[in-house]
Amino acid sequence: MSVLGVIPARFASSRFPGKPLEPLIGCTGISKSLIQRTWEAATNTKSVDRLVVSTDDIRIRQEVESFGGECIMTSSACANGTERCAETLTSLGNFFDIVVNIQGDSPLTPPWFVDDLVTAMLQSSETEVATPVIRCSDSVFEKFQQDSSNGLAGATTVVFDTQWRALYFSKQIIPWTGHRYYSSSHSPVFHHVGVYSYTPEVLRFYANCKSSTLERQEGLEQLRFLEHGQTVHCVEVDGKDQEFWEVNNPDDIARVEEGLRIAGIN
Repeated sequence: MSVLGVIPARFASSRFPGKPLEPLIGCTGISKSLIQRTWEAATNTKSVDRLVVSTDDIRIRQEVESFGGECIMTSSACANGTERCAETLTSLGNFFDIVVNIQGDSPLTPPWFVDDLVTAMLQSSETEVATPVIRCSDSVFEKFQQDSSNGLAGATTVVFDTQWRALYFSKQIIPWTGHRYYSSSHSPVFHHVGVYSYTPEVLRFYANCKSSTLERQEGLEQLRFLEHGQTVHCVEVDGKDQEFWEVNNPDDIARVEEGLRIAGIN
């Protein structure tokens, strides 16, 4: 089975314009762009056979090529990363069995998150879309609360059924916990990790579906699958005490830089 890893990246982010080119400082004081740090993290996966950045912006392409990455130019009409993955697959000739969407704003994504996701796809012929989830630690839950209190659309949470099929994704904290007391062992909230694995068939299905109401309201591309009746399988991953966070807003830069320092990433 051949696996294509795609890092969708766009310059015109509504919440954080120019985000992929934003510099982040590592543990030794070295500055690298967000897209370079994400690329370097993704190259540590074992399951991806080919890795590309997919963008519609020449500035991002120039940055990717400056550090030796491969970049595929896609249309500015792509509404989100999943549509960009679908176009990238077509552009490369549909020669891959699995496509993995690796978020361009998540340089702290451990490589085993991607590998566990691909393994889950390989183990079940019925799985067409899968995505990793991780139990929120107390500190991560506190960050969710801080963003909510400040009116920021931060990271994403998810609820699923007894078979780990996603029921809903939200920028709000779900399920409701009362926000007074949180215990990851007794009343876990699951942080959705913005990585997806797809079959080529389901990518074509997605690209042919109209943008959905909940997708637009939440700003979450995966809700289009749910609104059109497609199952999204959640795969629980182990953070191994490594805190995971994405760059959703400018305030997240400091959080991710702290994560780089803790993880010893240059």
